[in-house]
Amino acid sequence: MKRIILCFVLFTLWFDMQAQSNNTDIKGLISDIENNPIPGISVRIEGTSLGAASDVSGTFIIKNVPSGNYVLHITGIGYESLNESVIAKAGEVIQLNITLKAATTQLQAVEITGRKEITYRNDLSFIASKTASPLNEVPQAVSYVTKEIIADQQAYRTSDIVKNISGVNQFSFYDDFTLRGFRNNSSQSKMINGLRPVGIFGPQTLLSNIERFEVIKGPASALFANANPGGTINYVTKKPLSENRKAISFTTGSFNTFRANADFTGPMNESKSLLFRLNLGYEDADSFRDLQKNKSYMVAPSISFLPTEKTSINFDLVINQYQGKLDRGQPIFGASAGTGLNSTPTSFAIGQSNDYHTNNVKYFTISLNHAFSDKLSFNTSYMKFAWDEDLFEHRTSNNFAVDSLGNQIPTLMEMQVINRVRKRVSDNITSYFAATANTGAVTHNLVAGFDYIQQLQPIGGGQSRARRYRTVDGGAGNYRASNASQFLFQNSLPVPNVPHFDLQNPRYTVAYPHEYIFNEKQSFSATKYYTYGFYIQDQIEFKNLKILLALRQENYRDVVNFETSDEETVKQDKLLPRFGMVYKLTDYLNVYGTYTESFQPQSASVLQNPNVGGPFDPLSANMIEFGAKSELFKGLLSTNLAFYQIEQNNILVNGNSPGNPDLLEQRGQERARGIELDVIGNIASNFSITANYAYNKAEITKSDDENEIGRIKENAPEHQGGFWAKYTIDKGVLDGVGIAFGTNFVTERNTFDTFREVNGSPLGLTLPSYMVFDAALYYKVNKFNISANFNNLFDKTHWVGGYSYTRLFPGAPRSFLLNVAYTF
Repeated sequence: MKRIILCFVLFTLWFDMQAQSNNTDIKGLISDIENNPIPGISVRIEGTSLGAASDVSGTFIIKNVPSGNYVLHITGIGYESLNESVIAKAGEVIQLNITLKAATTQLQAVEITGRKEITYRNDLSFIASKTASPLNEVPQAVSYVTKEIIADQQAYRTSDIVKNISGVNQFSFYDDFTLRGFRNNSSQSKMINGLRPVGIFGPQTLLSNIERFEVIKGPASALFANANPGGTINYVTKKPLSENRKAISFTTGSFNTFRANADFTGPMNESKSLLFRLNLGYEDADSFRDLQKNKSYMVAPSISFLPTEKTSINFDLVINQYQGKLDRGQPIFGASAGTGLNSTPTSFAIGQSNDYHTNNVKYFTISLNHAFSDKLSFNTSYMKFAWDEDLFEHRTSNNFAVDSLGNQIPTLMEMQVINRVRKRVSDNITSYFAATANTGAVTHNLVAGFDYIQQLQPIGGGQSRARRYRTVDGGAGNYRASNASQFLFQNSLPVPNVPHFDLQNPRYTVAYPHEYIFNEKQSFSATKYYTYGFYIQDQIEFKNLKILLALRQENYRDVVNFETSDEETVKQDKLLPRFGMVYKLTDYLNVYGTYTESFQPQSASVLQNPNVGGPFDPLSANMIEFGAKSELFKGLLSTNLAFYQIEQNNILVNGNSPGNPDLLEQRGQERARGIELDVIGNIASNFSITANYAYNKAEITKSDDENEIGRIKENAPEHQGGFWAKYTIDKGVLDGVGIAFGTNFVTERNTFDTFREVNGSPLGLTLPSYMVFDAALYYKVNKFNISANFNNLFDKTHWVGGYSYTRLFPGAPRSFLLNVAYTF
């Protein structure tokens, strides 16, 4: 019996070995259209239980496949499914190279799972039409910067990356930019994942959790309520991935810079229905500016839950703190001194050693997408955003000191001290249905929804201010030579409440509040505004033509004297249309045209002041834009060419009434006309590029003051542009070595002092044009990546923005950053 069993076992083993020798192994490499390997892709043989998943290098292997004809079903979140036919022959090894395209209509109308690509390009936008739309099918210019560009340039804040986008330039050091010639420094034109945060006119937050930075050019009120006519900025946060990716990096460099980043993502269970992502960021750095430094950190966890194929949910939490000083810019000598921009060094800042500024930002987001069927889905997102600040600063009063006759002393800066504590909270919800329907040969993609936004400033904030000149009765006030007897004098000069800052002999000390007279104390009242809108949109598709029709009814409410017995609601309403067309000329070239409008409500304080006149209509703007979008190098390189005109009306100006200095009039028009070109993507799999150019003429076209007509708006350059290119050697002894080079330029810009007159003498402060060059070196070996970035290679002195002689914003001199990153 034992011999019989032994023979049976030996025969079974022999038969199995013979069977396996007649079987086939199927191997393959899965990559995207830019030849980047894609991990986590499922490969299954239809009708069998055989299959495998691609690893971190994009490779897979299915062993011991019996001879026969099969179909491989290849699927992965974020990519279009693919079927591949194979013929398995005994003893052969099948080697496949499979290319997957990013899905353009899959899963989410709300961005819930992350972007898997690791390239400069991005094919989709959620900001342009509320749902996932291919960028080349959007009838409006949309520019972006992906996390890969942010990493390659070692950018850490928004001001570091706007140079990559046509028509956008800095206005100051704050979260403050010019878009197509119109200033954008409020929450009305900033979004996080398409939801509106609190406007923070101060330090810029870290980019550690940002997947991409987007700008939809021109008015976007038909999408997002009251908005800036130049464009809307959207920050897309990193979302979880269905594959394991982990990365850490450490950076040091000029100005005592120390940074650390971490990014961990992957599935939390075997079914991959629960995904997580955790982004961490830290910076402790000085600045090329005197006294300035900052210490910031960010903690940003995110979880995506995919309980069924039809439902997906995402939770985001971001906690960000900034500690430093508020940089109010570089003062230079007054115009009468005749020494211009170089009268003080660009490092020169005003303040005292114990000034401080602490900002805390927290926001929570939840998004839900549920598909009732292949043709109908419901989407909703909610964000709670909270911001608070604690500020103590010595800063300019935006004036020069005066002598006993009231004449300006151009080398002495009049100062003030501000101590401020405040908080703001916003709630933002957007909900809509998305449906697909056909009427004959015409396809309709319908969106209908509702938005609600509110912002509150709770009771508890306040500000104390010390400034002006000491009076003989122990107070402080505005000095006039006609009432000089009311003021104290020292060395024949009126005594300032806060000591003047000597621009020729600066002196920094530790100063304290008890040294000043804080006679301006303000308790911030509780405030509230809210706005809600209903909208409908139809994207109509017929053969090569796509038409977008949209209409929004916006209702803006400003609550005056909130939570008091005199509470009153000020109403401003607007019907906002949007119309666009895209025509597909070839597989790689689309042309488009669009018309859209925007509005910005007048502030309640203006509307409620009986002395200003009125009533006043909201600021309104409209835009006409035409352009072309193309895909070059077999779709690897995207280009967008845009021609546009934007007109803004209903601008409030002073009524010039001698008997009523508060009187305002609504007149005037501002117009911007321009051309923009954006190029981004790959020329080859190892050669990435982003380039942009903008011509823009933003001017005053209508005014009762004839001297204003034709005047170019402040910080609106006529020309700007630049490029960044990265080439990586992928073979030979230098395999893994990369080099990058870039430049950006901005032409001359006006400031607020360019046309202002003081004592009858015109001031002519303009900011000169500049061109700055950057470069970088990279070396990647196994999972390590070492990079060195060199910014402003030729140490060009330049100014990125400015207000006046008292507040200019210089660009950084030559500097370097050294980064070491590890992926595992």
